[in-house]
Amino acid sequence: MTRAEYVDAARARADLLYRGEAVAHRSCGIALAETFGLPGASYQALRRGGLTGMGTCGALHAGLLVLGELLGDPDPAGPPTAELKSAAAAYRVWLAAELPGSPEDSCNTRTREFADFAGRPRALHCTALAAAAAAGVAGVLWDLGRTVPLPQAPLR
Repeated sequence: MTRAEYVDAARARADLLYRGEAVAHRSCGIALAETFGLPGASYQALRRGGLTGMGTCGALHAGLLVLGELLGDPDPAGPPTAELKSAAAAYRVWLAAELPGSPEDSCNTRTREFADFAGRPRALHCTALAAAAAAGVAGVLWDLGRTVPLPQAPLR
């Protein structure tokens, strides 16, 4: 598998999970976690920018948390690993280059153009954000030589 194939597979997996057409819809954070084979329960708190819309875009924030889970020190008293610091910096650079706005923009800021938050146009916008975040994480993992298998199991 090449870097481009790995990145495209992560993008497609997150798109599938968030879009909610072929399988049940996942929140943006859960879509990111499940893309990389991580349990999603705690990622639900990222939905709609921390459930209020006022927090950072859940998809973009989830990408950073996925990197933390995969590259962080498993010792709860340990310092951040050099690899995680490098990954976080690379992920932020990628987000700034690939997506409009700031990586810190709130959910409300990123979705303010959509009058109906429950409408399809907003859902497609956020599907693209979740897919882009997954692609960014995958690219960072590839560049660090720390890829993880992307689940291929059937989904519900």
